[in-house]
Amino acid sequence: MAQLLNIPGQPSPGSLRAQAQPCSSTTSTPGAAAAPGTVTAGFHPFDQLSTLIAVIDANGLVCFANTAFEDTQGTSRRALEGTALERCFSEPQALRTALEGARTQGFTSLHYDASLRRANHALLPVHVTIAPAGPPDHPNQLLVEMSPLEQQARQDREERLLDQARAYKELIRNLAHEIKNPLGGIRGAAQLLQMDVHAPDLAEYTQVIIHEADRLHMLVDRLLAPHRKPRTVGEVNIHEVLERVRAVILAEFSLGLTIERDFDVSIPELRGDREQLIQALLNIVRNAVQALAERRAAGDARMVFKTRIAHRAHFNRRQYRLALELHIIDNGPGIPEAIKNRIFLPLVSDRDGGTGLGLTLAQSYIQQHEGVIECDSLPGHTDFKILIPLTNL
Repeated sequence: MAQLLNIPGQPSPGSLRAQAQPCSSTTSTPGAAAAPGTVTAGFHPFDQLSTLIAVIDANGLVCFANTAFEDTQGTSRRALEGTALERCFSEPQALRTALEGARTQGFTSLHYDASLRRANHALLPVHVTIAPAGPPDHPNQLLVEMSPLEQQARQDREERLLDQARAYKELIRNLAHEIKNPLGGIRGAAQLLQMDVHAPDLAEYTQVIIHEADRLHMLVDRLLAPHRKPRTVGEVNIHEVLERVRAVILAEFSLGLTIERDFDVSIPELRGDREQLIQALLNIVRNAVQALAERRAAGDARMVFKTRIAHRAHFNRRQYRLALELHIIDNGPGIPEAIKNRIFLPLVSDRDGGTGLGLTLAQSYIQQHEGVIECDSLPGHTDFKILIPLTNL
């Protein structure tokens, strides 16, 4: 990460530095540990961030640790305060070098990659950013942000998906209107021509023109569907939605397919559009079942609908205290590598006769619920994970 995280709707490390106060109520002296528990409330908004945050003094002693850092270390904030942050790294020399540079020369921020020790002694690769945490009259405060490299890659991927979705939405809208106008003229001309054609073989050609014009018109309408129909928002029980989807799919593909349920029944209702959610899940599940054709023929096609509550879930550049985490898992052949990174883009499909719109529309419907769809696919195991904030909690 080249700069400090800035999450819309959430305080960022950069925006909070101006609020920061000294680590202790007394003036910091070289070699003196910051008194535990004397940190001001100015740091506590850092608890809303999913990245790991520690505030240290010029000697590298912890003055404050946010909740995400506590969780990683498996210990409380109070226990961390006053300890040397370098003890949390597998190679502490890099932090010492950065602190020495901060003491001897002015700087805006320092960046390097390191390995952080977890509570279970496993190493977590992180990107470390060190920046002044306090105002100029308190130069001894340093803010250390540790972003897990895996999380950073996921955030980058989500941002690319969001940017692509916006770009394609605008492109589709413009393209759809440009297509629909001449389509109407083509269809009308074909109908007039059909009235003057008496030879059956020639009339067949005009029918082909009318049929294809209607097909393209329907395709354009499907592209525009998520943005034209007004949403009907209310309380939605996600398990009732899944039961509806399960019933529809089993009626359509009755042989050789098993759909198992693994539900957390404590999940509360969420605010959303029931019909949009049903359609989004139908698109995902129907795509998966079609990919299970060989398994269904062999009689061992299997899907799992799994629901859980995600705590402090981070997606769409924000952190949510609670979110619905829904998995749709199948034992199919997996998504081909050639299209794995493009499956949510319009008109991308590896199936003969596929329009390549099902997953695009599903992602659009879920995004309208401030959620996101992620996919992890290997041969024998494909997992579509849907995250939707539980905003009423």
